[in-house]
Amino acid sequence: MEITDYILKDIDPLEEQRLIGDAQELFSQTTYSHIPIIREGVYVGCLNENDVHCLEASTRIADHAHMYEVFFVTTETNWLNVVEVFAQNSTNLMPVLDAESATYLGYYELADVMTYFNNTPFLNEAGSIIVIEHGIHDYSFSEVSQIVESNDGKILGAFISRIANDVAQISIKIGSNTSFNNILQAFRRYGYTIVSQHQEDAFVKELRDRSQYLEKYLNI
Repeated sequence: MEITDYILKDIDPLEEQRLIGDAQELFSQTTYSHIPIIREGVYVGCLNENDVHCLEASTRIADHAHMYEVFFVTTETNWLNVVEVFAQNSTNLMPVLDAESATYLGYYELADVMTYFNNTPFLNEAGSIIVIEHGIHDYSFSEVSQIVESNDGKILGAFISRIANDVAQISIKIGSNTSFNNILQAFRRYGYTIVSQHQEDAFVKELRDRSQYLEKYLNI
């Protein structure tokens, strides 16, 4: 299934010559944060629900063109970039334009895009998540891949889940039937910190055993 299969047309964009009251009524009937606005059939931006409820219902939408929030994706926009544009604009409705003609085609709903994400192998294939950290200037995805694959692991997906204080956190999903302990130890040898907890982690198990032995010794 392609991301474009999720384009919806349930709500028509509002012509900017209509009244703000029409936009207010439309918002009252939906849960969307924005609605698309067109000018003579051409998409010109979106109105934010929070802004619309502060305006006079009898005024024209066009009178508030300075409040338009201009964001959109095209039919050729990769689904990951679609998610990014959703996040950047704090919206749950995303206008979709034809990649060639820029004609307004409809919109994506955030919930549908996340459903598409849920159906990717990164989430629905069996496997485990390893979360590692390394200096922002010291890590590389080629090295991460080499570490996993040289230990008979199969990467289903990886992304930067956080960057703080010059440290990058990388979340990696690795397929099942993998010796996680070998991969974890390999990451440590390359200077990566293991953030996630794993029962297969022999290093942590050894530290725990030593701690329990020391505690037992001190209590003698």
